[in-house]
Amino acid sequence: MSEIRLAIVGCGGMGHRHLYGLGELHRQGLSPFKLVAACDPNRGNAESLADEAAGLFDSRPTVVTDLDQLAAVGVDAIDAPTTPRFHHDVAVGALQRGWHCMVEKPVGLTVRACNLIAAAANDSTQVLSVAENYRRDPMNRLARALLDAGVIGDPRLLIHHSLGGNGNRMLISVWRHQKNQSGLLLDVGVHFTDMMEYLLGPITTVYAQTRLHEKVRVNPAASGDASASNPAGVYGKWQKEMPAEFEATAEDAAYATIHFANGVAGQYIEDHAIHGEGSWLRQIQGSAGSMNLPPDRRGDPLSLNIGGSEIDGKGALDLVPDFHLDEATARLFGSERLSHYDFEFPEIDRKVIATEYADFGKAILDGRAPEVGIEQGTRSVAVSYALMESGQSGEVVNVDDVITERVDGYQAEINADLGI
Repeated sequence: MSEIRLAIVGCGGMGHRHLYGLGELHRQGLSPFKLVAACDPNRGNAESLADEAAGLFDSRPTVVTDLDQLAAVGVDAIDAPTTPRFHHDVAVGALQRGWHCMVEKPVGLTVRACNLIAAAANDSTQVLSVAENYRRDPMNRLARALLDAGVIGDPRLLIHHSLGGNGNRMLISVWRHQKNQSGLLLDVGVHFTDMMEYLLGPITTVYAQTRLHEKVRVNPAASGDASASNPAGVYGKWQKEMPAEFEATAEDAAYATIHFANGVAGQYIEDHAIHGEGSWLRQIQGSAGSMNLPPDRRGDPLSLNIGGSEIDGKGALDLVPDFHLDEATARLFGSERLSHYDFEFPEIDRKVIATEYADFGKAILDGRAPEVGIEQGTRSVAVSYALMESGQSGEVVNVDDVITERVDGYQAEINADLGI
């Protein structure tokens, strides 16, 4: 297969961001894909994506509104940046039709939804990839290399604090505040749980308190306020049509103690309802030093403290002389060895999504597993829900019990709403 016929299924805000990532990969001459279709039950969304695709590529993709119509077009693979509620239906439907599939995170709305996808993937020879991009940030690649090289010794403690959210303002869209659509602790948290396991390995247990601080959220964009949360600048037209005020049903904060299989302890805070000064800290303490990581997708350098001496930027890079980024990431970000980078967020966003596509394409063409498959994608969802399961029960939760659905009290009403 010299060219992979691709369809984007789900053409809203995230679908447009994926389109821009595919265009970025194409501009670098690295894309094995030909975009042949745009699929969305909202035909207007699909037409919008197709119009923009025509300006990026040499042809306009066919517009369809469901997978049966898509089958008539003829595709080899789909990218599914739909809202999380539909991920399992789309992924299972794609795999059953013999299509390779990349699914936006979280791979399923619940662990049961993830397990349904896993069962379909196990019955298929097609590639199932999860579009998880934070780990693909060159600064996080460098952090992993430094940990693997033992620069800070044996890791002992992770402290991850992410506090922000502008009080009661809507984060991007209404559905991110709804329990049966994918609340913030899943939609954002799944990035963080993937990162924690990427850096330090499997998480075994979680003990958490969770809160819904802001029961009513406001949407400034509905009144024309341009300060609404709008990453990559693509959500504005949809945000204007969303309610100016709405009830939130999903928790917006978690405060947790986490334990890893390798003995590392973790302190985790994720709070999306901060009215005062926000903060960020991702720090790893080891037996020989410590590492502070910058916020994801910013390009700021990480820093080390070894024996009381501060090391950052090129000094940190020099400690891992064998570290090299993969070809696609190096081409997209300008070097195979980076201690920092400097792009505006929309361009960073395009580049990291392009790396997801690059890995997906190589997995298809080389007949190998993608970097993030259904197993890791499910784990990230399970750890996120372990926080919420613990918050509801008040007990320590074993992540394996969440994966096997022995613990699913918090998710039960979501599964019932999904009909699974």
